[in-house]
Amino acid sequence: MNFTESLKLQKRFNDLIPGGSHTYAKGDDQYPEFMPVYIDRGKGCHVWDIDGNEYIEYGMGLRTVTLGHAFDPVFNAAYQQMLKGNNFVRPAKIELECAEEFLSVIDGAEMVKFSKDGSDATNGAVKLARAYTGRDMVAVCANHPFFSVDDWFIGSTPMSAGIPEIVKSLTVKFNYNDISSVENMFARHPGKIACVVLEAEKYDPPKNNFLHTLKDVCHKNGALFIMDEMITGFRWHIGGAQKKYNIVPDLSTFGKAMGNGFAISALTGKREFMELGGLHHKKERVFLISTTHGAENHALAATLTTIKFYKEHDVIGHLYEQGRKLEEGVMKSVRELKLEGYISIIGPHCCSVYTTNDQDKKPSQPFRTLFLQETMKRGLLMPSSIVSYSHEDKDIQDTVEKIYDAMIVYKKAIHEGIDKYLEGKPVQPVFRKYN
Repeated sequence: MNFTESLKLQKRFNDLIPGGSHTYAKGDDQYPEFMPVYIDRGKGCHVWDIDGNEYIEYGMGLRTVTLGHAFDPVFNAAYQQMLKGNNFVRPAKIELECAEEFLSVIDGAEMVKFSKDGSDATNGAVKLARAYTGRDMVAVCANHPFFSVDDWFIGSTPMSAGIPEIVKSLTVKFNYNDISSVENMFARHPGKIACVVLEAEKYDPPKNNFLHTLKDVCHKNGALFIMDEMITGFRWHIGGAQKKYNIVPDLSTFGKAMGNGFAISALTGKREFMELGGLHHKKERVFLISTTHGAENHALAATLTTIKFYKEHDVIGHLYEQGRKLEEGVMKSVRELKLEGYISIIGPHCCSVYTTNDQDKKPSQPFRTLFLQETMKRGLLMPSSIVSYSHEDKDIQDTVEKIYDAMIVYKKAIHEGIDKYLEGKPVQPVFRKYN
């Protein structure tokens, strides 16, 4: 692999853009030091960087691209819509068409408000909960890494610089699959918590009817139950993880895969809550979501086409099947190389991640960097193990073979020391207090 052109641009990126990218998860500190990789184009599950290197990608635009890069039906729909104009002074008919199509697949959702990113949608959900309950506090799942760029969430992370202490104190946490932690949290803050926010599932599925019991505890304590479906939506099920687990939240938020990479998100839920941001109620008005580009017509056309494609093709089934094949192939190699406990793939097959452990079988950023380094050298861009509808059997088989070769180096580093094989500094967690 040659990274000459990418390395030339690296300093310019960091001189002009704080962090070198517009999304922390895409930053230089998340990839091997001397392999910055600036993308030129993509098609299906393959991408090419500006140096001409080709990769099979397993990040898929931070999980936004479920069908594939430059996926013809979605791309063409967006293009044809742009020919008609993209943003007007009054709503376009496609806004209603997309709302109807979206609500047709989300059980229990009665209204929807579109925006451009997940944070806007989730912030809107929290705002509605606070307005409806008259309470200020927000409860978030401590085991789920990201909900919003807004103060109510960022103040609860190690990157809390700039957030007032009084705001930080309004967010409290509970543990997933631990209903006692939820009950204790409500007991410590009686009558103060407006809502509970969580993903339906991350790496471990809900146990002992956790989601349903959590919803009951919320309602018993006068709080709203909000599900963040940014990742799970259009991956676990076309109707979201809430459909898979047969639960209807008060409010939920979607994004990422619903537009196959186009900038679109949605706040949806029951009318009694959503209507607080509307015109036909007698209560105090809520400034919900009002974004200039929230209903850009080409993004709505992309979403409409994505939903219709899901209805006509077994996209979800393909994700689970290809994810299963990838995990089976990788874990077979792990066993052959006797690397059990050092490398594994976890999470549901539709949206899995890999783990990288050191000599003591403890999670390791240096060994994650080594894994990234060796897989990138072999033509894999693999910050996770996310598959798409465009990942075919040949892609999976090629990937398994390349990972096997990378793991040979990984095994040598386990026995001989990582310093002998790692080139440059190790990657870092996104959420950390200092650089």
